[in-house]
Amino acid sequence: MKKSFIFVSVTAALTLSSCFSNKETPVTFKTDEVQEAVNVKVKQVGARDVEQLVEFTANVQADVTNNIAPQQPARIRKIYTEVGRYVSKGDLLVELDDNSLAQKETSLAQQRLDFARTEELYKIGGVAKSTYENAKASLEISERQYENLVENTRLLAPSDGIVTARNYDAGDLYNGATPVLVVEKITPVKILLDVNEQYYKSVKVGMTISSISIDAYPGETFEGRVSIIYPTINNATRTFQIEVQIPNLKQRVRPGMFARVTLDFGAQNRVLVPDQAVVKQSGSGERFVYVVKNGAAIHKTIEMGRRVGAEYEVISGIEAGDEVVVFGQTLLSDGRNVNILQ
Repeated sequence: MKKSFIFVSVTAALTLSSCFSNKETPVTFKTDEVQEAVNVKVKQVGARDVEQLVEFTANVQADVTNNIAPQQPARIRKIYTEVGRYVSKGDLLVELDDNSLAQKETSLAQQRLDFARTEELYKIGGVAKSTYENAKASLEISERQYENLVENTRLLAPSDGIVTARNYDAGDLYNGATPVLVVEKITPVKILLDVNEQYYKSVKVGMTISSISIDAYPGETFEGRVSIIYPTINNATRTFQIEVQIPNLKQRVRPGMFARVTLDFGAQNRVLVPDQAVVKQSGSGERFVYVVKNGAAIHKTIEMGRRVGAEYEVISGIEAGDEVVVFGQTLLSDGRNVNILQ
């Protein structure tokens, strides 16, 4: 047992001695690989005045929409108009059953006679003042009720307009679910637009809008003006609403038509970047470019404006004089060294 132990010890010693006597250079591992520079092409961006023309889309609406209906359910005797017809303010549109009106008219006539007698007696001291005043007040209430009943038996057009809906026929019982007729005033018409918050100071009531196009009339433009600016900003969309009116004297523009409204906010000095330099961030919709500085590509998120020919205006993110990468972006990352091709 002792000899075996000595033999193993010597063998181990010889092995260690052999290892230390090996003069080959030890293998070293690279922990940080040096990336090769990416070949890119760049273009220096500049700034110039750019017209701030912003297009909005919306549906045309009637200036006023009137739902023609009585206050209470009633039998419809006659309808005097039809969908598509133009009506004038005060025109008789619908006549309803007048049995209640006839009864009220008879009752009111009798009440007027009774009040006339009471008034004569009051003048000669035959009735107390309180009796006279009560009779007078009661008659006034009955007259107002009669006038209201007349208004709800003979339905008149409250304004000029065009009939856009008819939901009943003569003989039907009006049930209160839908109006008998719908009359829309279309001189003028209006368009409601949701405008970005950044333009709030630039929009003024009365501002003329000379470029309104209607899809139904390709190649034509209509003129309007800003009639209302709503005073609050929508927290969710960061927009405010404006109303644009078109005079529509010839009544060619109708509610429901699709409109494109271009607002002119003047000119602003903007940096312009080539469209091939702009990269869309996957999953977020962010736009960015690579700017070359000191031989490296720097990732710059940009806020874009309108497209101007083959370029985009940049509201923020880069400055005039920056060199942006227009070729080779797919191989880049923030801080990657680049080799600029001529």
